[in-house]
Amino acid sequence: MSNEGQEEGLIMAKYPLKGQEEGLTVAKLNPLKRKTRFKESSEDGFQCFKRGRNEYEAHCLICGCYISVSSKGRNSLAAHLNSLKHKKGVAQDPQGSIMNHQIQTGLPEIVGWNFDRPSMVNQEVSLFKTDMSEQPSTSSNSPTSSSSTSNNFTSLEECLNENIPQDQKDEVFRILYGKRCKKLHAPVEAIMTSEMENFQLSGYEMEGGKGREKRVKIGLIQNQIVLPTTAPVDDQISAIHNRCEKIIIAASHCDVNIVCLQEAWTMPFAFCTREKHPWCDFAESAEDGRTTKFCQKLAKEYNMVIISPILERDAEHGGVLWNTAVVISNEGKVLGKSRKNHIPRVGDFNESTYYMEGDTGHRVFQTSFGKIAVNICYGRHHPLNWLMYGLHGAEIVFNPCATVGQLSEPMWGVEARCAAISNHYFTCAINRVGSETFPNEFTSGDGKPGHKTFGEFYGSSYVTSPDGSRTPGLSRTRDGLLVASVDLNQCEKISDKWCFRMTGRYGMYADCLKDYSSHDFKRNIVKEK
Repeated sequence: MSNEGQEEGLIMAKYPLKGQEEGLTVAKLNPLKRKTRFKESSEDGFQCFKRGRNEYEAHCLICGCYISVSSKGRNSLAAHLNSLKHKKGVAQDPQGSIMNHQIQTGLPEIVGWNFDRPSMVNQEVSLFKTDMSEQPSTSSNSPTSSSSTSNNFTSLEECLNENIPQDQKDEVFRILYGKRCKKLHAPVEAIMTSEMENFQLSGYEMEGGKGREKRVKIGLIQNQIVLPTTAPVDDQISAIHNRCEKIIIAASHCDVNIVCLQEAWTMPFAFCTREKHPWCDFAESAEDGRTTKFCQKLAKEYNMVIISPILERDAEHGGVLWNTAVVISNEGKVLGKSRKNHIPRVGDFNESTYYMEGDTGHRVFQTSFGKIAVNICYGRHHPLNWLMYGLHGAEIVFNPCATVGQLSEPMWGVEARCAAISNHYFTCAINRVGSETFPNEFTSGDGKPGHKTFGEFYGSSYVTSPDGSRTPGLSRTRDGLLVASVDLNQCEKISDKWCFRMTGRYGMYADCLKDYSSHDFKRNIVKEK
């Protein structure tokens, strides 16, 4: 039974039918708590039974059919729900028809079911069936999303996985990604939440060093907007809050310690338009605004540090706007904020119409789970910006972004990874997905004709270790949660190995930079006499 006053969701539970061995079924429960009693009903979904080494039988509790399923048959159950046989069975049972609608709308694809491990609800199951993430793509649920050729290409890793010969795959991935990350396991609650809410769930354990470890779990959230850009501002914010709350709950089931949302996560990335209304209405206080209070509640409830990048309105300084990341501690307190250091003036990115370069420098926040910093979006193109966070002691630097494929995608997998290597810390690159259409045409800095739609945001969020190894990216097209278990002691161990800090010539760099910033600077170029 779900707890009174809290909404129900879907999750796999232990539910043996009378006279048969126990198996897995879908049961209704409250997704907000880990320990929940189940509603035992014969109309809740499927029950699965092992019949052979790699053979299973699923009993559809809606229409009564039995379906043969292999251990790798991810779509068999979803296909059955759309079959004529199933529909005939449902037609004879109106009650079942209602449950069928709940499952079809809540579970668009049956992914992540692990029939080899049918046991307790807190049993961990593998998030992946192959070595690299291969969650299937689904059409966008955003009214503003546009379909394009690039949307058919859902993941670089999926493409490599499908086309590289098996005997060469390990070596190819070693060269491209470094040390192979282990598959991370997650509670069934998280997997079923991702299925019900239709977002990708991926997880990896990055290699630690020998000896003691300091393990921390990081969560990165990428998403598209939920409502059209023409909807009322408050409605748009509420819809995105509700969407991301469910993903944060899934992160809590995975015991994530620090979660970071994407740049300006509560709104469309409307800074292409140069229009002030209604986009400035999305701005709010970093200290006590609606979104900060929302995140404080979640951070305290789930014992999780939350990084919330928003459009800030600074009431103390005349109501000016900033692109700001608010850092909220796992006790639900505002630890501080970090403003965007570098503002783009390229392509459709006309952000200086709204806010200018930040004034908070390179703050590092001491949290219960490690020292973190936030390098917002365009700052990733500036190596010295990355360097400064490292000099101030950051162990993890988050890079929440909003960037489109035609502009920056070839650079995406390189910049945050290079920063992790050269600065001996972990980097987390986060990008939104989908496309966003605005009521009025706008023009670009690159001379394109007037248009109403931003290019495709390509997601592909990933984490990099100080040794240069990285996780596969999330989908280019789907909302998603990437969970990475990292050993913070790797920062020191890799620094001891490569000695970039020790061999850096910071005094020499500082002198040159000081000279460069003066009006009478002369380049040090040696010419033939």
